[in-house]
Amino acid sequence: MKQREYDYVIVGGGSAGCVLAARLSEDRDLRVALVEAGGNDRNYLFHWPAGFARMTQGIASWGWSTVPQKHMRNRVLWYTQARVIGGGSTINAQVYTRGNAKDYDAWRDEAGCEGWGYRDLLPYFKRAEGNERFHDDYHGTDGPLGVSMPRGALPVCDAFIRAAQQYGMPYNPDFNGAVQRGVGYYQLTQRNARRSSAAVAFLGPARSRPNLDVIENALVRRIVVEKGRAIGIELTSKQGSQHLSAAREVLVAAGAIGSPRLLLLSGIGPADHLAAVGVPVVHDLPGVGENLQDHVDLCVLSECTGNHSYDRVNRPHRTVLAGLQYLAFKNGPVVSSLFETGGFWYADPGARSPDIQFHFGQGSGIEKGIAKLDNPGVTLNSAFMRPRSRGTVRLASADPADAPLIDPNYWADPYDLEMSLRGLQMAREIMAQPALKPFVAREVLPGVEADDPSTALDYACRMAKTDHHPVGTCKMGIDAMAVVDPQLRVRGVSGLRVCDSSIMPLINSSNTNAPTIMIGEKASDLVRGVEPLAPAVLEWERNDRPQFPQA
Repeated sequence: MKQREYDYVIVGGGSAGCVLAARLSEDRDLRVALVEAGGNDRNYLFHWPAGFARMTQGIASWGWSTVPQKHMRNRVLWYTQARVIGGGSTINAQVYTRGNAKDYDAWRDEAGCEGWGYRDLLPYFKRAEGNERFHDDYHGTDGPLGVSMPRGALPVCDAFIRAAQQYGMPYNPDFNGAVQRGVGYYQLTQRNARRSSAAVAFLGPARSRPNLDVIENALVRRIVVEKGRAIGIELTSKQGSQHLSAAREVLVAAGAIGSPRLLLLSGIGPADHLAAVGVPVVHDLPGVGENLQDHVDLCVLSECTGNHSYDRVNRPHRTVLAGLQYLAFKNGPVVSSLFETGGFWYADPGARSPDIQFHFGQGSGIEKGIAKLDNPGVTLNSAFMRPRSRGTVRLASADPADAPLIDPNYWADPYDLEMSLRGLQMAREIMAQPALKPFVAREVLPGVEADDPSTALDYACRMAKTDHHPVGTCKMGIDAMAVVDPQLRVRGVSGLRVCDSSIMPLINSSNTNAPTIMIGEKASDLVRGVEPLAPAVLEWERNDRPQFPQA
């Protein structure tokens, strides 16, 4: 077996892994390896914003699905997990949202993660961000990650914003500022009308450094642990089996499914489960693979009165023309992420902050499993942001080639189902507002029959899908089920950290890519042992909740 020596070995070339590789390799005295199971991002679909629509069909993903979801009538859900350099940031819808300030204060106050409150983390969000519009207490303009306003929003998007205001939501110009609630335009991880993935923004400028090796198409079989310390990894690739030694640390950044999976394959996890699948126990750590949280999505699909959405482009000759227009002028349908407007509101009037997120899609059948209309259509997705249900990631066997057993356990808590159904009804009411009448002819799904609660439940169980936001399976904290401490060190194994979305003790109330990049930024400072960035000194609206009428 070939052996190569490094100071740091990073497993997982996704959003957090790319940040770690770029930041750590800034020190030319450090030898850094970044190992990714997927391939490169050279295909144009990874860079053209509208390429997202193709990604939900399974391009550059592991091809995994959930186990049957017993609270969704045993449905098996497609579960996209990226397998490409840049990870989720290479295939997602490019929506740049951070969540609510109270999310991170809960990490500090409820989970005991000192140094992870909102004021502590805002400087890391800002360090990563190169925002083209906002330059204030909440935003950075000099960071590697391009963040820009949408360039492909159609007139129906303005009509949606007016409709949400008619419903009762205020206009919000910046979901990442002092107040999260309201409706408006999302900012997107784009720069110069191209996707700004973590691979492009962080890893791209660092690739030429002689002290950084990027190893793609490599399957990591296990973390090697000797005498209680992680000393490297074993992997297989086209070049055969290799051992990469880590003189300082192994940093796991394989995502909320991949990171617990690798720890379990390495014998780090619940001893009873490891024994059951035939993996020798290296360290009994019961929290590995527990605490899986995700956002589940329900949609309203409406038929348009005319060519008001990007469905009109779905003809071979029009697709070719759109591509030529983009190449020549950097405008037209290709610059659209397809989800460029949305909002945050309340399913539970007593919620501490917005608990429903809307994504307005300029088309039908954009995502896998959602119907494609014969005529142009639009889609409004609603997702409950703070689920109480908790799931698991487990091994099917000791073979690294076998898919893991992913059980989000959706709607195990009846509260989550109740809030999801409220969010669906809210979406239906928004789509029925006068502002959208010139654009929307009729509601196709769920349809008027969903006015009946039992039919609405049938629809929800049949059509619910993941928002692709899994987190929490190697949770950070100080309790017995914590996998890592607030320094991201794996409890009981030295020389090993987890540095990605799996460390979130509680899911953030929005898309998860921006927080994952932030985690990579903060982790790079923790690993290097440098002083943390100074906490932000500012005020935000602590009572991020309007006054609702008394029931």
